[in-house]
Amino acid sequence: MKLIIKCLFLVFFALNFSFSQDNDAVLLEVDGEPIMASEFLRVYNKNLDLVQDESQKDVDGYLKLFTEYQLKLKEAKRLKLDEDKNYQREFSRYKKQLISNYISENKVTDALVNEAYNRSNIDIDASHILVRLDASAKDTINAYNEVLALRNRALEEGFDKVKAEMHNGNTIFVEDLGYFSAFKMVYDFETAAYNTKAGEISMPFRTQFGYHVVKVNDRRESRGTVTVAHIMVNLNTQDSLVDSEGRINDIYKKLMQGESFDALAKQFSEDKSSAREGGRIAPFKSGQLSSSEFEDVAFGLEKDGDVSKPFKSAYGWHIVKRINLKPIEPLENVKDAFESKVKRDSRSKLIQEALIKKLTDRYNVTYNAESKAYFTSILTNDFYSRKWSLPADFKTTETLFSINNKAFTYEEFGKHLTNAQRIYSVNTTPFSAIIDKEFNSFFEKSILQYREDNLEVENLEYANILKEYRDGLLLFDLMEKEVWNKASKDSIGIESYYVKNKSDYQWTERIEVVMASSANKSKMKKIHKMMKKGESEDAIENELNTSDKQNVIFTKGTYTLDNPILPSNLEAKKGISDIYEHNESYHVIDIVAVLPAGQKTLDEAKGNVINDYQAQIETNWINDLYERFNIEVNQETLKTIKAKIGN
Repeated sequence: MKLIIKCLFLVFFALNFSFSQDNDAVLLEVDGEPIMASEFLRVYNKNLDLVQDESQKDVDGYLKLFTEYQLKLKEAKRLKLDEDKNYQREFSRYKKQLISNYISENKVTDALVNEAYNRSNIDIDASHILVRLDASAKDTINAYNEVLALRNRALEEGFDKVKAEMHNGNTIFVEDLGYFSAFKMVYDFETAAYNTKAGEISMPFRTQFGYHVVKVNDRRESRGTVTVAHIMVNLNTQDSLVDSEGRINDIYKKLMQGESFDALAKQFSEDKSSAREGGRIAPFKSGQLSSSEFEDVAFGLEKDGDVSKPFKSAYGWHIVKRINLKPIEPLENVKDAFESKVKRDSRSKLIQEALIKKLTDRYNVTYNAESKAYFTSILTNDFYSRKWSLPADFKTTETLFSINNKAFTYEEFGKHLTNAQRIYSVNTTPFSAIIDKEFNSFFEKSILQYREDNLEVENLEYANILKEYRDGLLLFDLMEKEVWNKASKDSIGIESYYVKNKSDYQWTERIEVVMASSANKSKMKKIHKMMKKGESEDAIENELNTSDKQNVIFTKGTYTLDNPILPSNLEAKKGISDIYEHNESYHVIDIVAVLPAGQKTLDEAKGNVINDYQAQIETNWINDLYERFNIEVNQETLKTIKAKIGN
């Protein structure tokens, strides 16, 4: 079931025509609660970058979505979902996680290089759930809530069940990623994976591709990175004319005859994700494909260009060609390269010293010039034996330094010094040096804490992401209660909806074919004549193929006309075709039957039916919300917005 929430993207994105905070205006009221024009513009401006259809840029259309979002929030608060302890606990957990992306700790370049190198030597086997954000997405709350819902399902029902039901390879990806290490994923994804224990699922996090959660399955040492191409025949091949092992051996004969690996992969490999690239798959490390058989063969090839004999894995029969192998190198050999990568990577932004300087420059920081001398004067040798305490006449309320309008007192620094004694046990560091070091440590901790405490006020991006989650979590609970559960559990309603809307669920035109393929044009002319005479596949193979030569391979199946196995200009006409040149080979296609567009059964269309039925339930529910709450739109403000946008 695909989870759909028609909410709005609430990440700040300033454009020149946005309302300023000082000149904001009320756009609408929901039961007397004012919603400002700047809030609407933030949504509109962001989505303006995402949509491609000009009709989707209509202000009135966005206002409708925005109003529905506000209605849902109002309903969630009416039901007091924001007072639920589980909601509050989940929100606090997320806030703590989110703020870590904005409040850095002290990391130097060498530490980041070592981290990246160490990660590169450890492959993590992970699975993930991704809800994409692309040009067709309407809001980030929708994506976040979808991935949060899928995470909860994975925890309760198991990852494999969610994968089987939800992965569509388009907007939702529920995938086993295999093994990866440093720089193979975006840093946010990489870090989430390395910070998640084996067997656990992370909280949702965002990358440039959308919202993810990651499940870590295993960790193991790497043995390098290999790039290969392969030809695969499924264990249950679509071609009913031959068995899988026989097909892969026929292909291997053609390779041994000197035919192109690239061309044979394009025509005969049933791994369609790689066939178009001549069988080439993405570089992978030891175990990354979750197939020990495939891995052992790939890493066992001695040199680039070597081709394996046919072998069987859990996924099918394969022939593998090694393209390149890169072994692990010691750090001293790759340190410069890793440092360059780190400096280009978002890791560099995490260096605490840069952040401290930035914050010091940003804030109005004032120091008490007498404070260091005072604290130096009250230290005694007891400090080295962890017996020191603040004197009886300690100046508790004096200001040590201030950041903007917040004063940090002698009392706070005194407690810090008391706790720091353990560092200097049996130490003869001069008191003045101790005060300098601990003052800097306390200042860094204080300015970072000040940044954290004021982040929601200072950083509009953080504030809006936090608001997005705060509201999104409420909407998740609300939508689950009012829409999702009702749609998924109402079998009678689903069947009734299907019956009323059968015309929406149709197959496109397909053809049932027997296709002969050969790299030799003259042989194909002979095959064409034999097929025209009605001779069988067995008869043609017996005459054309020998123990040393594989001159023809037959393929049988039912395909849509846009399937890459077929020539792009093939005419869907029953009977024997002309000779086509395609994928560096020649083909004759016997079109046995043309299957016209037709009705899908409920079982065949069930996923789409549930999605559509859910949308209908949501539409009816939203209409009820319009009846429950009073909506008033400030037409003057709306007119001003349209004038500024030119819409």
